[in-house]
Amino acid sequence: MKPIASKKILLRRLGGLYARMDAAYAEAAARLGLDCSGCATNCCGGFFQHHTYIEWLYLAQGLAELPDDQRARFLAKAAANVEQAKAMTAQGLLPEIMCPLNEDGRCALYGHRLMICRLHGVPNILRSPRGVREFRGCHRARVRVSAGAPEQAMDRTPLYRDLAALEMALLGAKARSLPRVDLTIAEMLNHGPPAL
Repeated sequence: MKPIASKKILLRRLGGLYARMDAAYAEAAARLGLDCSGCATNCCGGFFQHHTYIEWLYLAQGLAELPDDQRARFLAKAAANVEQAKAMTAQGLLPEIMCPLNEDGRCALYGHRLMICRLHGVPNILRSPRGVREFRGCHRARVRVSAGAPEQAMDRTPLYRDLAALEMALLGAKARSLPRVDLTIAEMLNHGPPAL
């Protein structure tokens, strides 16, 4: 099975899917009255692994568009982040390190941020043949729910399904032979663009 469309077209479709994710997040956050401004916790310091080649490629595209000096700075931060995470893991700790793309509390590649970065925070569910997985949202969302804010979990299943379809369109028959992606943003930056 060959990829059904060029990388350029698929990345443009991913951009459209990301816009839908942003809208779904905004709607869920508005229902909950969730606002990130002034939050003492920065979600970019959590340990998130990402699992698709297409998002990795999209991130690499965003990085390539940066000026050389800025790109070099992020790559140096990513390398240090990977080493720090290895050291923490060797000690049996869950790495909680600021994302190397975070500058002054904000994502420097905001338009190219990945799915987890876009959907983290609001309570949401994911449906699969094995059942429904529930995610309670960030600390601030949980506080809002416990204070009586109406909670209606965002269903991220259709968004995941569309992301999986784009991934399969990108990989085609290679999907069976390529290793599974299980990387942090720092690891993706450290590896460079995926070899497809």
